[in-house]
Amino acid sequence: MRGPDGAPAQVILGSFAFNTSGLGLTPGNPLNLIQASETVDEAAQLAQWFDHQWAGLHGADATDSKGQRNESESILEALQALGEHRDPFTIYTLMLHRLFQDSGDEMDEERIVKSATGIRNTVVWKKLFKFQRDGVVGAIDKLNRFGGCIIADSVGLGKTFGALAIIKYHELRNDRVLVLAPKRLRDNWTLYKANNKRNILAADRFNYDVLNHTDLSRDGGVSGDIDLSHVNWGNYDLVVIDESHNFRNKATHKGKESRYDRLMRRIIREGVKTRVLMLSATPVNNRLADLRNQIAFVTEGDDAALLEHGIASIEATTRKAQAQFNRWLALDEAEKTPSQLVEMLGFDYFTLLDHLTIARSRRHVEKYYGTSETGRFPDRLPPINIKADVDLAGEFRAIRDINQEIRRLTLASYAPLRYVLPHKQAAYDAKYSTQVRGGESCFRQADRGIRI
Repeated sequence: MRGPDGAPAQVILGSFAFNTSGLGLTPGNPLNLIQASETVDEAAQLAQWFDHQWAGLHGADATDSKGQRNESESILEALQALGEHRDPFTIYTLMLHRLFQDSGDEMDEERIVKSATGIRNTVVWKKLFKFQRDGVVGAIDKLNRFGGCIIADSVGLGKTFGALAIIKYHELRNDRVLVLAPKRLRDNWTLYKANNKRNILAADRFNYDVLNHTDLSRDGGVSGDIDLSHVNWGNYDLVVIDESHNFRNKATHKGKESRYDRLMRRIIREGVKTRVLMLSATPVNNRLADLRNQIAFVTEGDDAALLEHGIASIEATTRKAQAQFNRWLALDEAEKTPSQLVEMLGFDYFTLLDHLTIARSRRHVEKYYGTSETGRFPDRLPPINIKADVDLAGEFRAIRDINQEIRRLTLASYAPLRYVLPHKQAAYDAKYSTQVRGGESCFRQADRGIRI
């Protein structure tokens, strides 16, 4: 502010809005530090400083006394450069850099897999291919950072051996490990901890427990050599769930705990902090909620567990993705392309997958790792359709003939309303129809006759 003679009278320093609230004319709640000069001399000095900065900003003083360029001039050139046209590839690479600049060391094997454990000296580690070791490193990293991981590699890529390497890594850290497997696959896991000539990993001396999925529903009895009544369910540091898609349904029964609920309560929530490794080639069947229900084992049911990692709500993310997937299914065949599906599902859903899943296909392995180490994958032959009749000896009549014979039957006793005069059918239908489930629906005699 200047006086009548144009000389500086008072100077105000600080950051405030140039409105009535910022100027203090009306009530407000600005969180700013405002200073005002107290004397005319202070106002003159500050005004002189401001005039100098203003002149430099507008190029009035492009160089200083030593011939060097003014800083404001450099700032203006930098701002001008930021606004210049850039080619699309440069913008794309800059976006990738900004997105992933904080995750450059995520796959640092030495950082993730501690050499002190001795994992690299084990038999199981030495038997892994390069792509399998990378999967193990990624899974261990996710187990450490998020508390869980789903390995969803295609069938035949060695999920079991990868899981065994992860198990051994935890055993070398004195962690207690439980493997939950379908009963039909139990022997696949017990073999590698047995003193058996078929056990090619016998030297690693695995010591994990193996239980069936169905054992979660039992309070007693014996499973293998384990007495279920004495199991300390909450004392496992790592639980490996083979065929985890068997737990994708969260349905409960009144007055009875489901296997899903028991797994969540007994093993994951109670006792020590438990990491969860899930193995499944098909973690999603026909609903994205299948994936959410399995992720709940990792997050202990906390929908906001990944908030710090960019996922505000796991449930909302999967629900939105499901809606988009349903929209994609309704598109015309020409528009229903994989690239269109990827675009419609959105960034958040794939961020969720990237955080908690590892999924490779044979094509992925061939493209990024080659086949010099693994050898060429066998070709998948088309299925051979065999249309067999009732018996190979031909002693029984053909199904087609039997079907035609049945079609000639009237089955009158099962469809009595067919023989009622048309104007009487409504009365008979009302008389013999039956209310079911307290009137919620009606078993109509006319419908029964039509179906027969």
